[in-house]
This record gives sequence, C-alpha cells and structure tokens, in this order.
Amino acid sequence: MKMKNISEFKETLSLATNIVIIPHKNPDGDAMGSTLGLCNYLNQIQKNATVITPNDYPNFLKWLPYNNEVVIFENNTQRAKNLIAEADLIFTLDFNHLGRCGELKPLLEANKKATFVMIDHHQQPDVYAKFMYSDPDMCSTCEMVYHFLEQLGDLKLINKEIATCLYTGIMTDTGSFRYRSTTSTTHRVIASLIDAGAKNTQIHERIYDTNTLNKLQLKGVALKNLRLFPEYRTAYIKLSQKELNDHNFKKGDTEGFVNIGLSIDGIMFAVIFIENENIIKMSFRSKGNFSVNQFARNHFEGGGHDNAAGGKSDLTLNETIEKFMTILPQYKTELLNS
Repeated sequence: MKMKNISEFKETLSLATNIVIIPHKNPDGDAMGSTLGLCNYLNQIQKNATVITPNDYPNFLKWLPYNNEVVIFENNTQRAKNLIAEADLIFTLDFNHLGRCGELKPLLEANKKATFVMIDHHQQPDVYAKFMYSDPDMCSTCEMVYHFLEQLGDLKLINKEIATCLYTGIMTDTGSFRYRSTTSTTHRVIASLIDAGAKNTQIHERIYDTNTLNKLQLKGVALKNLRLFPEYRTAYIKLSQKELNDHNFKKGDTEGFVNIGLSIDGIMFAVIFIENENIIKMSFRSKGNFSVNQFARNHFEGGGHDNAAGGKSDLTLNETIEKFMTILPQYKTELLNS
C-alpha cells in the first residue's frame, strides 16, 4: 500500500520548517527505529526535525544512532511542549490513535496549525492525519518508512545510520524474521539495508545479548509462574509488583517473556499479566488464525495485530486472571481449530 497524495505531501514537506516525530508510549524497537530513521532522513534534506517520546524506553535501544538527540517528555517536559507547539508538521509513527501517546495527546490536539502524517501498521486506524500511510499487512513501521522513502524517490539517502535504525525495528517486530508478517519483500528490504551498512550480527547482539543478572532471574520467576491449560491450548504467566521490585525491574526487562508460553508444543495462545502500580498490563500472542487483537479489544481495552496485541485491567492481578479464565471457555472451539 502506498501513501495517497504523495505529490501533495512533497509540497507540504518542502514548506515545513519545524517538524516533530512522535512514537507511542513505552516505545519499542520498531517505534524507536522508525522515528530515528525518519528523523535522520529529514535532517539530511535540511529539515529541522526532532523525535519526542512520551516516556523513557529500554536501555537496550539507547545505542541507536541519534538516540542522544531524542527529547523524552517525562524528563524534559517544557522543551517538548515548546517543540510540539511550534511544529508545522507532525509525524506519528507506530500507532494509529492519539490515545497511544499518553500525556502528549492534548498537546498534539492543541496544535491546530500543524499538518499530521501517520505511518503505521496497526489495525483500525483513527482518522486524524491529513496524510495516512496505513497498512496492517506490513510487518513493521520500519519497513513502511523504507517504502515511504522509496515513494519519495530517496532510497539513495539511506545511510548506515538509517539502515541500522530500520533494520532494528524490522528485526524486533518480526521476532527475528519468524512471524508470518515477514514476507519476501521484507527480506529484500533487509538485504538493501545490509548493503547500506547495517551490521546484522552487531545489531542482534546489542538488542538480545545485553541481559542483566536481575533480568535473567526475573525470567526464572516468570517460568516458575507459568501455567498451562492444554484444553484451551493456552498458557499464561503472571508477575506481581513485588516480584518486579525484588529483581530491580527496569523498563524492557520483561520484553519477550510472553513468547515463553507460545514456544510450548501445542500452545496457540499466550498471555502475560504484569502488575504495574494500580494497573495490570497484558500482552497477548497467538499462532494461526486466532486474533488476539479482537480478543484484547473485546475484553481488555486493548488491541494491536492479529497475532500480537496488548491490553490492560483496573482490577487486581488475581481478579484480572479470574476474569480472563471466565472468558477463555468462550474461545475454546476457535482455539482448538486454529
């Protein structure tokens, strides 16, 4: 899928003087890779562009090129407010409704002069952007940024730094190229990024081989808390606030834990419940045709992709799990046949 009105967008971009690029709250590899990659491109064409994140993000992403230029709203609130208020072009990447950017939402809505651009691969987008590049079939927003530059005729401007950022997001959002959203086109894009200077082995090591002892021990707790329900082809993990505190939890430490259950033979649906102050955060993963996006939307105020989604609950940890277990039988036939 291509962005509509690409010629009109080029004219808008040519006139823009102050640009901000926003990822979703709790940005992951795809969010940071896509925003930093796009920002580097815009700076190359002599545009004043800044990435503003709603909050901080994991240390394993802070080696990315130009990370030091990111403005983190929760740490530098006034500067972020000023940049958003002065922007005449605002990119929102890796999310498709403004509620996903937390406390930045009212600031973005207050800027009535800016033109909004959405680049995203999640389902059921809100219509808030003048220029929308939305494609749920795409494996990652980073791959979409690559194709976006292709539509602009600027693939030649992809340098080592942009290639590194985009490779990182594609790699993390495809589970190292194993999810079904990974296509032959994805691999051709990856080949192009390696040719442009992305060091695939080095990127993998910086993302996946920087564990702390606390994180590995927390993973041991997650394994101990793993519960299986073969009659529903389902597994879940729970982590309490105390268990997080006992292991000096840092943002990103539970990344990938939800996939533990999905790695078990015969399991098609995996969930992790994480207690975070007064909210229970959930991640859902599935195989086959079982849509965790729809499950999360129906029951836990969430959404995402067919095989990867998130949700939340205002109940206690145990109450949330009890609610989940009362809902699960409704999906027994679907899970057994997926």
